[in-house]
Formats: sequence, structure tokens, C-alpha cells
Amino acid sequence: MGHPATLEGPTNVLCNAIAMALSGGPLKGLPGIRRIGSSKSQSFFHSIRSRELSSFPVRKRAWIEELALDFTEIGAIENNVLESPPLAVSFCKASESSHIFAVSDEAGYVNLFDSRRRLSSAASHRENAEKARIRDWLAHQNAIFDVCWIKEGTHILTASGDQTIKVWDAQDKKCTGVLMGHTGSVKYLVVSGSRDGSFAIWDLRCKIDSNSRCDELYHPSTSMVKGAHPSSKARPGRRGKAAAASITSIIYLEDEISIATAGAADSVVKFWDTRNLKSNVTQACPHPESSTQKGITSLSQDSKGVFLTASCMDNRIYLYNVLQLDKGPIQTFSGCRIESFYVKAAISPDGGHILSGSSDGNAYTWKVNQVQVEPISLKSHHGEVTAVDWCSSETGKVATAADDFTDFPLLSV
Repeated sequence: MGHPATLEGPTNVLCNAIAMALSGGPLKGLPGIRRIGSSKSQSFFHSIRSRELSSFPVRKRAWIEELALDFTEIGAIENNVLESPPLAVSFCKASESSHIFAVSDEAGYVNLFDSRRRLSSAASHRENAEKARIRDWLAHQNAIFDVCWIKEGTHILTASGDQTIKVWDAQDKKCTGVLMGHTGSVKYLVVSGSRDGSFAIWDLRCKIDSNSRCDELYHPSTSMVKGAHPSSKARPGRRGKAAAASITSIIYLEDEISIATAGAADSVVKFWDTRNLKSNVTQACPHPESSTQKGITSLSQDSKGVFLTASCMDNRIYLYNVLQLDKGPIQTFSGCRIESFYVKAAISPDGGHILSGSSDGNAYTWKVNQVQVEPISLKSHHGEVTAVDWCSSETGKVATAADDFTDFPLLSV
């Protein structure tokens, strides 16, 4: 996958937004924003352990528990008229609008699609795209490496190679805020990681009025950690390869206090307490004795936050239990090819399945409790499958994006 002329070197962007308070009216047809209360006083690890000790185990959601691995393509769409490869895909997390998904691409565009629109197999991908597309706009003058919905579903966050994060009103296609401060291309949102090796925390309630001609508000980061994943073998970035010091993935855990980060230098996942960022609390890796230098391309967690996946450049996906990080991965999944930092993986909301892109042009899915079974191959693309996501409310519906410029299959059980 190439890079736009304005972007120096390769960058990969992921985002994981927490629902901070945003002003403005609700998106038509979507639920409105609610103000989030104060952070919990105890860490996420402690809260889950307390539930287990109190005999309140985390229940699996029934909608995916009996999922049959028989995927069928229900539509293929062209990303946009510029035929620019899509880089990120994200379903809306609000239940009323979870069928709507956003796609960002290398040209800086954001497209919103309705996965419930009936698409014709006889129609061209471009015709299907026009039928499914709700709206689109140019969000950045550079590649958008990640896109993420605010949880209530009215606003979208975009992370770009122009080193900024923007907050968008998804109804009006209006930029309502800009997050600046990284010196490298931005990789994650609201908790954001960068090619410069730093990660930052942003509170969208803290605003500084802009003096520009636009009505945008500039948000300062509330905290920043530099050199989170240092490497003694730093090297300049190459096409599809993140710089060694780069943070390639970062996610907020469910307590909105703990953060997990990963980098391009090695397969170590670090965990941080946002109340004290002087050093990471703990870390986990698949092979501590060998200290593998294979970087991690993405992290994901289930909706309860019990499990965390790390897709690694050694062509494996590692599954961790956040209560047993000292034991290393509890499962390891193989069968896909992860040859660039663009290839991502995602665990299903209930923690029962893992979906991954692959450099061989397929997507793959595994049952978490059947690691010995070969993965199901989803053969719908003609280029490296990069971004993947699960719909949170419709049984087994997933979306995949690939570096084939035109195909954007939407698949469902």
C-alpha cells in the first residue's frame, strides 16, 4: 500500500475513542450524546476480579454464542470515486445506529454506509456504493489511518497522517474540534499513539478557542508519554513498515482508566494507569524468554474487557486474559499472513470469535474456544485485507476492507 505524497514514511493508525462530552444536537436518526460521569476509583482489573470473587461471572451475549461460521457476502461496494484504498472501517457503537459504518481512505475521505440497504449482486460495485452511501466528505488533506465513532454515535473521530485528530459532526459533516500536539502521524484517538513513539490523552471537554477562519476548537492533550516503546534498533520507516519506535496500537480498557499500548519494535503489550503515567503498571508478551522483535499491528478487546487480542508480525494473534497477564497468552491463533502493519484483527463483542485481515487477500475468523480448528477463510478480496470490524448488535455481521481499491465486501452469517 502506497502513501500520499504529503506523508513521509509509513504510518499506521488505530483509534479507540472513549465517550467524552461533546456539545451539539443529536444526529438525525441517531441517539444523542450523554455526558459521562467521573472515572471509577478502582482499576478495571480490580473490578472484574471483584465480580468473579463475588460469584458474578461475566456472561456471554447470546446473539453470538451460537454463531455458525458460515459467512455469506451480502454486498460489495467501491470505496469512492477516487479509487483510493480504504484504511479503516468502524461500525457505529450506538445500538440504534450500529448498522451504519464509516470508512476512511488514503485520499483523506470519510464515507458513511448503511449495511441494511439491499444491494444487488448484478449491480456494479460503484452502483452498490451509491445505493449504500449515506454521506461522504473530505476530512483531511492526507491519509486517514483510523476512524472511530464516539459511543453515542453522533460524532466521528479521524486520525490522519497530517499529525492531527479531528472531531466531526456526522450529520452536518462539520469539523467541531482539532486535537494537535503529536510530531508524528497520529495512530489512535482520544487516547492516541503516534509514529514519534508518544501517546497522548485528550479530554474533549477541555477546549481552546481557535483564531482561525473556521469554527473549529483546538483541544490540548491532558497528558503525554514519550518513548513508550523504545527500541535499540531504531530504523527509518519503509513502505508498509512502521518505524521501530512507533506506537502501532492503543486502546482504553473498559474502566476508562487503564490503557494498553503496543509498538513496532517488539511483541510487548504495556498497560498503563492514566492516573499515574510515570511508568507502565505491567506488561505482557508471548515469548518473554526470546524477546521477539516482531511488532504488533493491532490490539482489540471484547465488550466486557475480559480478553485482549494482539495481532503480531510473526503471523500470529495472541489472546490474553487481563486477569492473568503474568501467564502470557492463553491462546494463540495462526493461519493468516500479517506482513504489514496495515493488517488488523478484532475480537467479537462477546469474546467468542476473532476476525483478522491477511496479506494473502483473505480474511480469517476463529472460534476462541476451538483454537485447534483451522480458521474459516473469507475469500472476497483481491488485495491485502487490512481493516476489519464487527457490528455490535446484528448477529455475526462484519465488514472488511482491502488494498484492492474497489472491493469493500460486507459479510454476514
